[in-house]
Amino acid sequence: MPYFATIYHYIEDSVEARDAVRPAHRDYLAELTARGDLLLSGPYVGGAAAALLVFDAAGEAETRALTDQDPFVLEGLVAEVSVREWQPVSGRLAPQT
Repeated sequence: MPYFATIYHYIEDSVEARDAVRPAHRDYLAELTARGDLLLSGPYVGGAAAALLVFDAAGEAETRALTDQDPFVLEGLVAEVSVREWQPVSGRLAPQT
């Protein structure tokens, strides 16, 4: 399966709302990780409020379906979700030849 680098851009002034929803968001991400759909995730530090998630999915549509069920998205805390297929060429996620 290909990898999909996904960026959440949070709505402005949503820190308190995200804090309230974060436990459900993290539970959902833990479920995706346990199933093997989510490889890693975390917020960017400094600058704009955003986060990176990397999915192991069949395609962009499947990736978007997974993000659509995230409590942060369901609660309207994400202004934009960008999804791009990503191909690692070195490191642990790169294909081993």
